[in-house]
Amino acid sequence: METRVPEIADGVYRLSTFVPDVSPDGFTFNQFLIDAEEPMLFHTGQRSLFPAVAAAVGRIVPMERLRWIGFGHVEADECGAMNAWLAAAPNAVIVHGRLACDVSLNDLADRPPRALADGEVLDLGGKRMRWLDTPHVPHGWEAGAFYEETAATLFCGDLLTHTGDPAPITEADVLGPAVAADEMFGAMSLAPSSGETLRRLARLAPRTLALMHGSSFAGDCARALTGLGDYCERRIAAAET
Repeated sequence: METRVPEIADGVYRLSTFVPDVSPDGFTFNQFLIDAEEPMLFHTGQRSLFPAVAAAVGRIVPMERLRWIGFGHVEADECGAMNAWLAAAPNAVIVHGRLACDVSLNDLADRPPRALADGEVLDLGGKRMRWLDTPHVPHGWEAGAFYEETAATLFCGDLLTHTGDPAPITEADVLGPAVAADEMFGAMSLAPSSGETLRRLARLAPRTLALMHGSSFAGDCARALTGLGDYCERRIAAAET
């Protein structure tokens, strides 16, 4: 499997590996490298992807420069290779929200993680990563997202997931394909707060959405996030009736 490394925003690289046997159209697993004074990897990938993704990161920054490793929630494709990265990058530290650290990462990570409060900013030196709690959005009690303030890039994990092996970044519709994928997988959690959580992200007015599965998006990001919130609320209303 090949891991491709296009730059999708200033200093933000999408590390994308296409796996053809996930879904009828195949599936991309995307990690993101934020190149700054203290570089950060967002998503580790599964353990099986570590050799390919590590080689891709090494083409951009030396492994010893990697300082931070983050992800949206505790799941194999988000953090399965976490400890392999910690072993290969001696100066790296896991960073996540307080809840994930308390319930999982203080035990799972081979080095103590750094816990962030909702809204707290991690200064990478040239890039500023703001942590946002998003409980149960897209799934997981401990879920969250990072917003890079200087380039207005939202690292939103499984939100707006879509299948296939599309272009690295697009301005075309991603909401329609994301709804189709959710109707196939049923992966989105549906909580009373889902719509408002997604509207909170939309109010950031991001210019780029760094999606874990499918193309990154550089269109009307606020509209896409709001539309996903509307979809969640329609699903909840339908279940209630």
